[in-house]
Amino acid sequence: MQVPLQITFHEVSHSAALENHIREKVDKLEQFYSALIGCKVVVDQPGMHQHKGKPFNIRIDLTVPGGEIVVDRQQDEDVYVALRDAFDAARRKLEDFGRKQRLEVKAHDPVLSGQVARLVPEEGYGFIAGLDGREYYFSGANLAHGTFDQVQEGDEVHFLEDAGGEGLQAKRVTLRQGG
Repeated sequence: MQVPLQITFHEVSHSAALENHIREKVDKLEQFYSALIGCKVVVDQPGMHQHKGKPFNIRIDLTVPGGEIVVDRQQDEDVYVALRDAFDAARRKLEDFGRKQRLEVKAHDPVLSGQVARLVPEEGYGFIAGLDGREYYFSGANLAHGTFDQVQEGDEVHFLEDAGGEGLQAKRVTLRQGG
């Protein structure tokens, strides 16, 4: 980390064992996500002096490239359980952030519509005329449901566009219901 770890205890007695436990948790986060810039952890037990059994509030502020991730959990009466849950949540948020950084967020291809224009049944392939005027090749292997024998010229279909070596292809072809 570029910025030193900051640990704050608010209305909680300082404990070397608790501080070491937090440092270990932060080290694991840093091993998991090496680009971590900074981390602040606040351990709080509001109203501790009033009643026993008050839950611990754990706040973790993580500084990451281009932003900040905050976990604010009021969890358990056991500080170690509260820390475990808060750091688990922080790890999940770091995982999501890392996926977004690596552009691994799943983007769904648009579903296109068209009509079966030609079939070559002896070869097991055909062509779909898309609503955009383009023609898409498909084979029996591209059918999501049913068999190639069930497809007829003029059937309306939905499909996903795929760029093949020979040009545009339709994949996951489904017959339009009622069509």
